Amino acid sequence: MSVTTVEITTIEQVSNLLWTNEFEEDKKRFRSNAVFRGLPNSTYSLNTSLHRNCKEKSKELEKSLLRNFTKYASIEDESLRDSIWKQMIIGQHHGLPTRLLDWTYSVLIALHFATSGENLDSMDQNDAVVWQIDIQEMNKRLPEKFHVVLKEADAYILTVEMLEEVYACKGYKAIEAYDIAMRDSAMVMVEPPSVDQRIINQYSYFSIVPAEMEMVDKGIEKFLDTVPNTYKYIISKDLKWRIRDMLDQMNISERTAFPGLDGLTQWLKRHYYVRK
Repeated sequence: MSVTTVEITTIEQVSNLLWTNEFEEDKKRFRSNAVFRGLPNSTYSLNTSLHRNCKEKSKELEKSLLRNFTKYASIEDESLRDSIWKQMIIGQHHGLPTRLLDWTYSVLIALHFATSGENLDSMDQNDAVVWQIDIQEMNKRLPEKFHVVLKEADAYILTVEMLEEVYACKGYKAIEAYDIAMRDSAMVMVEPPSVDQRIINQYSYFSIVPAEMEMVDKGIEKFLDTVPNTYKYIISKDLKWRIRDMLDQMNISERTAFPGLDGLTQWLKRHYYVRK
């Protein structure tokens, strides 16, 4: 079993990427189990911000990062003291290096991140990439207690409250228990609380990457190589500007993905950029 790599070189192939939902006979509706992650350079590895920032010291520094983040951030949100999972999610949302990896249920948002966030002068110098994973296939690898919680909630993705139900221990001990349970053969997908419009607009989800999975080179990719229905779409650099302009016309841009003045100015900067 391996990741299916698809080279996208025509705009018609982009259209095929948009329609990943399948007809479910029992519901009589078209649904999808897929979530996506877009990156502007196809050579970028799937690494967490914690790993990129702290490298081989990630595990020992993670506790200090979360403790100090909570010490100061709990002034604004007292509930952070009660949930290590919420500390991670809110921290990640505001730029803290964490073991979380961002995903989105919207392929359009994934394409937005695949065609933004880099120097505009060099945007057509690198192929982009969109990863697609199947939540149900990810869930099959979880320990039984996760399946029990998901079934009781009639859900297919966990929330912070469900994670706390699985782990009776609090604080960093819950993360240590998680690492022991997952090792390098599973990881949880979690739905973040809707703390602001940005999370809602980006249709955000996170995967909680076990420490052991990132201890080896390309550990996340090696894990996904064992998960069915995993796709890696390599988008030709020659298409990136066309896709970018198409997304803007669809109202998928920094202005909508990052509500507020910062997103607005980033969108205007790119919208009025003059290509050489």
